[in-house]
Amino acid sequence: MSASREGDPRVKRIASAIRVVPDFPKPGILFQDITTLLLDHKAFQDSIDIFVERFKDKNITVVAGIEARGFIFGPPIALAIGAKFVPMRKPRKLPGEVIFEEYVLEYGTDRIEMHVGAVEAGDRALVVDDLIATGGTLCAAIRLLERAGAAVIECACIIEIPELKGREKLGGKPLCIIVETE
Repeated sequence: MSASREGDPRVKRIASAIRVVPDFPKPGILFQDITTLLLDHKAFQDSIDIFVERFKDKNITVVAGIEARGFIFGPPIALAIGAKFVPMRKPRKLPGEVIFEEYVLEYGTDRIEMHVGAVEAGDRALVVDDLIATGGTLCAAIRLLERAGAAVIECACIIEIPELKGREKLGGKPLCIIVETE
């Protein structure tokens, strides 16, 4: 589901605040840079407001933010809807006992981790990141949360790159996005 409601001026403001950087981090990539969105306090607030409006009545108990940009959007959403925030980190960043999920990258594998006990059976989870491309990271987050006993209710990203078909890999989980790349 796209949050790009026709006539909502917030969506246009958010989209125009995102800088596109050609050939980063390698030739042929059009990098969607949300750091410029963060510099525009109104567009940043609009993005949080759109997500809060969507999730405030869904009984979400945990917002899981994927490192690193999910850490920017996840906590204000969690605070506004009355949920706890759980960071999902890259390997060896969390102290203490962790559980992890591996996922495939273009060349190799990676993994995300979260603390044991951060999520409990019966938690209703929202997974937050800045962008969905191929869907690998979001899928790993969903699997990890579900292994811990949570029900993943939905995923939320500021940006979707539809041609990479990441949404199709989410196993039918709803995806709320604000901006689609062209």
